[in-house]
Amino acid sequence: MRRQRLGQHFLHSQSVAKKIIDSADITKKDSVLEIGTGKGILVPLLCEKAAKVVSIESDDILYEDAMKIFSEIPNLTLLHGDGFKSDQKFSIFVSNLPYSTSRDAIEWLIQKNYSHAVIMVQKEFAEKLSKKNTKAVSVLANYAADIEKIMDVGKSNFSPPPKVDSAVLKLARKTTVTKELIQTVNKMFSYKRKKIRNIAKQFGKVIESDKRLEELKGDEIIKIAKQLLK
Repeated sequence: MRRQRLGQHFLHSQSVAKKIIDSADITKKDSVLEIGTGKGILVPLLCEKAAKVVSIESDDILYEDAMKIFSEIPNLTLLHGDGFKSDQKFSIFVSNLPYSTSRDAIEWLIQKNYSHAVIMVQKEFAEKLSKKNTKAVSVLANYAADIEKIMDVGKSNFSPPPKVDSAVLKLARKTTVTKELIQTVNKMFSYKRKKIRNIAKQFGKVIESDKRLEELKGDEIIKIAKQLLK
C-alpha cells in the first residue's frame, strides 16, 4: 500500500507482486512480517511460501476488509495498528513502505534482528540510499545492510497512480544498529557543513580532523559516530 496526504495508492500488478515475493527468497522456515496490508495483494503469496505471516494494517476499513477476505488462512495473523511500534519477531520483512515514512521505517528496521527485507519505496528515496555517504539514512542503511535494487516500478502499477515512480530494494542484514548510533549519525549530519573537529565539539569531544562528512566514506562516518558515543 502507498499512503499519501491526499489518498492511498494500491499495487494492483500481479507480476510486480510476484517479483517482490520471488526476490524475498521465503522458505517454510521463515516468519514474515508485512507492514501495510493494504488490499492484500501480497498476503496469499506470502502465506504460500512462509511458515508464518504477520500482516499489520493501521487503516480501520482496510483491516476489516482483510479480516473478511483472509481470515481463513491458517498461517496468517492480521493485526490492526502501527506496525512500526510492534515487537513482532520475524526473519523476513516485506513492505510497500508509505512514501512519507520511508526514513523512519529504515531506522526501525536496522535496529531489528532479521535475515533480509524486500521493500518498495519512492524511486527518489532509493536513489538516495545508493549514494552511500550523502545522507544520514544512506550511511546507516548501507552500514547495516547490503542493498540491492530489484526493479523499478512505474506509477501505472498502482491504483490510483501516484505522481512518482517506485523501486523495489532488497536489504540483506549485516549488523544491527543501536538507537543511540542512529541518533548520533543524524545529529552529525545536522552539522554536515562543519569540519569534523567542529562537529566533535558539539558532542563535547576532541577529534583532530579538518575533513567534512562529504569527504568520508560511510564506514568512516560510523567509526567517528562510535567515537562520539564513548
